[in-house]
Amino acid sequence: MSTNEDIGAIFEEMATLLELTGANGFRVNAHTKVARVVEGLASDLGDIARGEKAMAELQKLDGIGKSSAEKIVAFVANGAVPELDELRAAVPDGLRTVMQVPGLGPKTVRRFWQEASVESLADLEAALADGRLEALPRMGRKTIDNIRASIDFMKSAGDRRRLGVALPLAERVVAVMEAVPGMRQVAWAGSLRRGQETIGDVDILVSTDDPEAASAAFREQPGVSRVLVAGETKSSVRLEEGIQVDLRVVPEEVWGATLLYFTGSKDHNVALRERAIARGLRLNEYGLFPEDDEAAPPQQRGIAPVAASSEAEIYEALELPWIPPELRVDRDEFDRAIPEDLITVESIRAELHSHTTASDGRLSIDELAEAAMAAGREILAITDHSRSSAQANGLDVDRLRRHADAIREADARIDGIRLLAGSEVDIHADGSLDYEDDVLASLDVVVASPHASLRQEPAVATARLCAAARHPLVSIIGHPTGRIIGSRKGLEPDIEAVIAAAIEGGTALEINSNPLRLDLRDIHVRAAVDDGCLISINTDAHRAEHLQYLRYGVLTGRRGRLEAEGCINAWEPDRLLAWLARGR
Repeated sequence: MSTNEDIGAIFEEMATLLELTGANGFRVNAHTKVARVVEGLASDLGDIARGEKAMAELQKLDGIGKSSAEKIVAFVANGAVPELDELRAAVPDGLRTVMQVPGLGPKTVRRFWQEASVESLADLEAALADGRLEALPRMGRKTIDNIRASIDFMKSAGDRRRLGVALPLAERVVAVMEAVPGMRQVAWAGSLRRGQETIGDVDILVSTDDPEAASAAFREQPGVSRVLVAGETKSSVRLEEGIQVDLRVVPEEVWGATLLYFTGSKDHNVALRERAIARGLRLNEYGLFPEDDEAAPPQQRGIAPVAASSEAEIYEALELPWIPPELRVDRDEFDRAIPEDLITVESIRAELHSHTTASDGRLSIDELAEAAMAAGREILAITDHSRSSAQANGLDVDRLRRHADAIREADARIDGIRLLAGSEVDIHADGSLDYEDDVLASLDVVVASPHASLRQEPAVATARLCAAARHPLVSIIGHPTGRIIGSRKGLEPDIEAVIAAAIEGGTALEINSNPLRLDLRDIHVRAAVDDGCLISINTDAHRAEHLQYLRYGVLTGRRGRLEAEGCINAWEPDRLLAWLARGR
């Protein structure tokens, strides 16, 4: 069965292979655009492609033309696309591995293939060793050394890191840069600023009175394992954790334009440039300029920009509101109103999914309550595991009742936070829950989550989650797919059906903020928000520091256009407590 992920991967692969074979840029970009469109869909494209009016329905989607629709229909029907098979036959299989070497794009790989007979990673290493690459024009010793280092890096580390790894590292670098005398502005950009769940390189921008001192401090900071680039305005280092960090020194007068450019996404930037052209303007990383049809960049000719110092003034000059970085994906941010009250960490008042030493947590009830208060929570639901989660020391009914009594005793004793007695209850493979209804009714909060049988067929997984979402005593569906980013795909339900069931049952769907999960993912959050389904953002805290995971869940919510009104954790305490008490 073809999923959106499979279809998107097909078009991404075709774009890469087309560029490797020298196809024109329009064809390459068209396939990349389809991959992005498919990636952003919550509805099942396979179902559409199997319908009687598949071609017409597919072509209604932005970016999908007749040719792309034919490829989608063929892939869903037969598991293959003839044009892709032809491209694969034309390109040596090993070049795909060469493409994974950091810093090597399709044009460079094509050059190595055509001019140095490089058809695999082994060929690339041999060409480095025997001097074939160094003999190519414009291929100096420094470039050769960088390629060697990149190969070593690729072998020892991955090419993308989870948000929860990259963001703390970026914060560490920013702290170093902020301490440098003469520093005016410091920010991270790229996919990290957009809050994506995985990150490639980290981009840091600075504006400073002393560029030389800033660059030196960046390259000499603790934790640098290798300096890759040491220029006047750009430096690159590899940290001991294996991640590459790039520094760009930016004149303050063009700070906004450069931050906008390096934040991306690429598709968002392309759309902005097209909008600028339509208004007789030219947009680049140095500013928004009047268009005068000269080939040379306007900043090199002393042309004053229309806007450059802030992102807001550039958007305003393009007749747009400022668009939050998390929404810059060229999906619908230009056509839909920007949410007025997009969710923030500061708006979250309640933690509704957490664990103590009663199951697999590391804190007692009192210790967790203290940590939650320190993190700014006004309500804390303690939801230790149910009996089927034996690996997590799940509670049988007697232990659960005693634990609930202990939570309520602590609630009466501890000032400054409201404690709720709950449970994270396993959703069995057939959709039934791990405790009987009379037990569930005795709790303040029920978070129903899938933990086992996570490879079910989509239809079975859908029925399973829908049954739990409709259950009158379930408050929240926890980490609905059970995925682990980069290592476990998890369930692949019809998310629109699950959303409909949650709305019918008056149940919230969770964004689990643990950076290993971020489940619901952003496009599912967007679908839920569009349909009016309530969302709960929780940390699933097992330790005090886990409460700080909240920011990752909030970033995911923001990418899904979630406003505070649609997030139960941001409600006034009395309103939330009344909602949780319904039917109990």
